[in-house]
Amino acid sequence: MAKSQRRGSRLPRSSQRYTKFPRLQLRMYWLVAFLSLATSLQAQQPAPPVSPEVHPDGQVTFRIRAPKAATVEVGGDWKPGQLTEMTKDADGVWSVTLGPFEPSIYIYWFTVDGLAIADPVNPRVKLRARTSASLVEVPAKTPDFWQPRDVPHGAVTINWQNSPVLKETRWVWVYTPPGYEKEPKRRYPVLYLFHGSNDTAAGWTMVGYANFVLDNLLAEKKAVPMIVVMPFGHAVPFGSPPEIQAKNTPLFEEYLLKDVMPLVESTYRVAPGRENRAIAGLSMGGGQSLQIGLRNLDRFSSLAVFSSSAPADFETQFAEVLGNSKATNAKLKAFWIGCGKQDPAFPRAQKLSELLNAKQIKHTFRASEGPHTYTEWRKYLVEFAPLLFR
Repeated sequence: MAKSQRRGSRLPRSSQRYTKFPRLQLRMYWLVAFLSLATSLQAQQPAPPVSPEVHPDGQVTFRIRAPKAATVEVGGDWKPGQLTEMTKDADGVWSVTLGPFEPSIYIYWFTVDGLAIADPVNPRVKLRARTSASLVEVPAKTPDFWQPRDVPHGAVTINWQNSPVLKETRWVWVYTPPGYEKEPKRRYPVLYLFHGSNDTAAGWTMVGYANFVLDNLLAEKKAVPMIVVMPFGHAVPFGSPPEIQAKNTPLFEEYLLKDVMPLVESTYRVAPGRENRAIAGLSMGGGQSLQIGLRNLDRFSSLAVFSSSAPADFETQFAEVLGNSKATNAKLKAFWIGCGKQDPAFPRAQKLSELLNAKQIKHTFRASEGPHTYTEWRKYLVEFAPLLFR
């Protein structure tokens, strides 16, 4: 009897199909309803503002939707250290038009009720060691020396390395000139190029456009084909206390000599010898270039300092180099210093040049018109690179 009851408790196959069919219909109904609601809500959302908007005359309009904000400002490296107030419209969109700007790539950010943020609708992000910002490009009417032109292009490769010195995995960006892959027997000189404080190894490529600068110089036969190596210059965490930060350059030097250079020379076709190595950097990287270059004249034959200066104990630390001008001048094929007159570092850079003159150390001092930005540093690179490896 129990067996027959269990059998009787099962529904016929036709009934099973009957019950499943309405369930499927119900699921489809809810799916259609959900998609309809989502579409309706999306239609109700206002379109994101256009930002940044670059105008033909070089002016730029910045916009951000922040209807509940009390104050919104925009800052950028066109005027370092200054913020400009923005105005809000009836839809809660804040905007301001600035410029016209010199053709270049500019770093900018919004400050919303005191909080600095990148432009939320701009996909061009400026990576930093800490925080991030956005990028806007104001192009020249005809491609400038830093812009992509219709010329052969080199390649930029990201190399990942587990650094024994720093006990962590780091990236090293490397530019190889056009034709590198097609000439397997050719070896190339190397420029080690350093970024500034709170920047990353990507800075010289993503903002400095160093690869396009070299491409254009090579197309005009103004420079020797070279490999450019761009490592991450913060050997200690950015923002560390002063006593920790003081260790950054010595530790970075050890990382460069023991990890980065062996990686490059084992991976790429590098020409041997100090005469085929140069070192340069901007801001923090300029100070690193100066100190590492002068401490290792057996490894580097040229060096450049962009928008930077010497440490306080420079004369003591480099007494031998400064005291033997004949030997130092014989080793340095090019010693180049550049700084903008509107750069806070200018008085110290000028003082460094005066000290070198007093010590009879041959060098070039370039005083340009401009602040502490990649707009100036690109100009310095385009002047320094043609001096190398001649």
